[in-house]
Amino acid sequence: MNLIRPATGADMAAVADLWHEGWHAGHAGHVPDGLTALRTLEAFHARTPTRVADTTVALDEADELMGFVTVVGDEVEQLFVGPDARGSGVAAQLLAEAEGQVAAAGHPEAWLAVVEGNARARRFYEKCGWRDNGELPYEVIAGGRTWTSPCRRYVKEV
Repeated sequence: MNLIRPATGADMAAVADLWHEGWHAGHAGHVPDGLTALRTLEAFHARTPTRVADTTVALDEADELMGFVTVVGDEVEQLFVGPDARGSGVAAQLLAEAEGQVAAAGHPEAWLAVVEGNARARRFYEKCGWRDNGELPYEVIAGGRTWTSPCRRYVKEV
């Protein structure tokens, strides 16, 4: 069993590194090329310090970061695990934690966005009881402009 706990400021550099790797692994080739170019390691390091309160981390026995999830309102906004943790059950643990946070905040349903081309993530969410609720043109502001990524909206009653 892994340790699942709220993130601290000290976790956020490792979160940024993992988020950068995981984002590119799941999004490259599936979102506009200009957005991919803006998603540098430095950009992720700039974004994470403000996300401490929204973030929950999973650590191994050596206190190394295995993955993280961020929850904002009823949205499971980010869920990433490191390459060594993929297939280990850590992602399912983090997702269950996120579902619990959404429910505890009084929301009857959680939602998340999955890039259409990320078949591995889509299979994972479906295996965890989430359902595809249709197209979601997900808008992201980066580099001074708005980018639209082709996503699917997944939902689950919590």
